[in-house]
Amino acid sequence: MREIPLRDVHITDAFWTARQTLMTDVTIPYMERILRDMVPDAEPSHALQNFRIACGEEQGAFHGMIFQDSDVAKWLESAAYSLALKPDAELRRRVDEVVALIGRCQQPDGYLNTYFTVKEPENRWKNLLECHELYCAGHMLEAAAALHETAGMDGLLEVAVRLADHICDRFEREEGIPGHQEIEIGLLRLYRATGRARYRDMALRFLNLRGQDPDWFARHTPAHPGVHYGGYDISPEDTVYNQSDVPVRAQTRARGHAVRQLYMLTAMADAAYETGDTGMLEACERVFENITGTQMYVTGAVGASAYHESFTVPYDLPDSRGYGETCASVAMAFFARQMLKNRADGQYADLLELELYNAVLAGMQLDGCRFFYVNPLQLDLRLAGRVPGYEHVLPRRPGWYRCACCPPNLARLIASLGAYLWAEDADTVYCHLLIGSEAMTSHGRIRLDSGYPWEGRAEVTVTDGGTFTLAVHIPAHAQTCVFTVNGERVVPEEKNGYGYLWRVWQPGDRLGITFDMPVRRIYADPRVRDCAGRVALARGPLVYCLEDADHAVPVLSIVLPGQAEVQPCREIPGLPSEWVGLRTEGLAEETDGPLYGTQPPVRTPCRVTAIPYFAWANRQLGNMTVWIRETDTGHT
Repeated sequence: MREIPLRDVHITDAFWTARQTLMTDVTIPYMERILRDMVPDAEPSHALQNFRIACGEEQGAFHGMIFQDSDVAKWLESAAYSLALKPDAELRRRVDEVVALIGRCQQPDGYLNTYFTVKEPENRWKNLLECHELYCAGHMLEAAAALHETAGMDGLLEVAVRLADHICDRFEREEGIPGHQEIEIGLLRLYRATGRARYRDMALRFLNLRGQDPDWFARHTPAHPGVHYGGYDISPEDTVYNQSDVPVRAQTRARGHAVRQLYMLTAMADAAYETGDTGMLEACERVFENITGTQMYVTGAVGASAYHESFTVPYDLPDSRGYGETCASVAMAFFARQMLKNRADGQYADLLELELYNAVLAGMQLDGCRFFYVNPLQLDLRLAGRVPGYEHVLPRRPGWYRCACCPPNLARLIASLGAYLWAEDADTVYCHLLIGSEAMTSHGRIRLDSGYPWEGRAEVTVTDGGTFTLAVHIPAHAQTCVFTVNGERVVPEEKNGYGYLWRVWQPGDRLGITFDMPVRRIYADPRVRDCAGRVALARGPLVYCLEDADHAVPVLSIVLPGQAEVQPCREIPGLPSEWVGLRTEGLAEETDGPLYGTQPPVRTPCRVTAIPYFAWANRQLGNMTVWIRETDTGHT
């Protein structure tokens, strides 16, 4: 099975077209201004100036995180997708300008990293645990592949080939384990862009070495040479933190730093696709089951602990002090995509859908210029950012971050979304997501029109005809799904969450898919202690939340009767009119008694309104909750 590449897919979906337009017209240009230090109220980036200093064109000191170069690389990758979505000669010129600047910084041997070029040239490659040289290189290789594939721009590809050759020259000869997994993803992308097996083999070497010698970092990590590299100290003995305690094929559960774990799984799934390595794929399947079955929030967010931005133990999913880093949600989408390349399985498409419509989108303001790093499922203004243990929880999205990994990750995912939608093999075209789009396949042009996520309907039109199978993902939440061809009901073969329909398709044939989207009450496993006695509301792919902005009572005081009927509604103040919210009747608890008393709180009726979780914190400042207390009793 191969993906239909981004250049052959055009998204027409009303919901996602608006977000891709936001990327091309607002977010990606905003990020460029950040990198150029042209946004006065945002955290200074200095990222492009670091490159100018590194090549001797300006004087000054390196500024920012040790991995500041990766912000530039991810912006370039996002810009590549932007150029595919919307040709822009001026943006193309500025990309060429930045690529040329990067090229001037590259050392004669191919090495590229502004921190070590400017500040510590003598310490190149001496601290793989903390120094992110391979991480930055991986993002540069990804950007180069993206520019080559989607925009036909090969200036950065030439830089990337020299950089990758330098890495191979060094690490083919001696052992090296990346401290932050990412180079493996970049090398595999560069392999596909160039056809050079050396890069695939280097990615496999990095993966295969991990966990074979758990003491490797303890022996090869020097004391800090006068500099604090990360946001916190990383102990070389903490091998769980970066998953280096167990060989990759022996991995069974998610542990340690969430983004590192998921970047590694993404590379493993990609490597399994390229090589047919069943052991690596089986490890991915085991960890996928562990994450989705015991360590994932209802929104798709992962990484429960602010300490080391990490997975913890099964069912530890605190809602108000959880972490749920945006990058980890983006990485979950990356992982799901790579698993779909190996096998059309609805559980991977369902995960991709959950991430995209909930945890990923929640990381960005509706205006495209403000971003969450951390994504809690409950916000209490009395605690957020104030009380120890809640310092990371913010009530508003900041304009930028000193550690700015999340905003460009969001941009590169949303701008490249077309590449996630369709795939094909010799006789089947697969539709993974019900997102309106047109795709040019080997069986001709195919168009999908969709009312998703607000309506349970979609229609696939076969433009050119032919004899092949259409396999359409059936969302897991769809209790019944009806297929028709040209208005006549048909019964496809259902397998692994997809409906398969073989046919001699005539030009203009239409495959219709309809399903109900009732409001669902979702309950957590009782072992998720923060969710005991509480319920979450969902409809279609969307998880909903309550905000103070829609209520005359504090949302944290609301109790939802078990028998209360929840109905879809429109016209939520401050949100687009076509969006679907939820309404019902609830109870508000209040008391003017002592801290502890013998009388229960008084419950009074109140109107309850829920909005899509991804849209929270876009209106007035206030409390928010996804999980709502539930009672089986009526109004009292």
